[in-house]
Amino acid sequence: MTTIFTDGSSRGNPGPGGWGAVIIQDLLHNKDGNVKPGGKIQVIELGGREDHTTNNRMELSAACEALGKVKGDDLITIHTDSSYVVNGITKWVHGWKRNGWKTKTKDDVLNKDLWMELEKNARGKQIEWKRVDGHAGILGNDRCDHIATDMADDMPIRLYKGPLSDYDLPKILEISHDEEMLSAKKSSSSRSRAQAHSYVSSVGGIIKVHYSWAECEKRVKGVKGARYKKSLDDDDEKRVIQEFETI
Repeated sequence: MTTIFTDGSSRGNPGPGGWGAVIIQDLLHNKDGNVKPGGKIQVIELGGREDHTTNNRMELSAACEALGKVKGDDLITIHTDSSYVVNGITKWVHGWKRNGWKTKTKDDVLNKDLWMELEKNARGKQIEWKRVDGHAGILGNDRCDHIATDMADDMPIRLYKGPLSDYDLPKILEISHDEEMLSAKKSSSSRSRAQAHSYVSSVGGIIKVHYSWAECEKRVKGVKGARYKKSLDDDDEKRVIQEFETI
């Protein structure tokens, strides 16, 4: 069993960016769950940066690099706060691949090179993709965010490699998805009543962020194919932008 956490960050979109990943490999148990003599749970931290990139490219890079390090046929669970990555690899990638990595408008898929690499690295592996909330106290996500932002800022950071027992975050695997789903359902039911942080619009493939409904309405009203959505905070705004970038 292998558990992976990933995250990406960019200072500007585009701008300097970084990515981070934490891989936790259970080498203590065999496939039947029995303890192997001399086995252990191993942690590997990864990180990288680019001078000119986007948040989505860094999110994809984190998943690509982490999956590229994992060999064997054990079940892999990947936790990421990027809806763009989860939806892309579990839904959209199949149509893109059938269409020669083209969108419905016959344009190249955005970040085509990384999507092709991610699909290749995921091929033949048993992977469960799970989206988690960013900045929600999930240790693995928080650590990856720390790595990614330090990398984006070109700050020195020590990446750990060794047994879980010596890791600074020994409880990194303690995460409850039941609580996440409950939170997501609650958020969905109250979203329409919540105060807007911003409005994101997409017209002709050009995405803009507005801080009043009047400004957003002026741009999208009566425009064929225009899309818009309310965001509730900075993270939600980022998710909406990621969603619109795939259209």
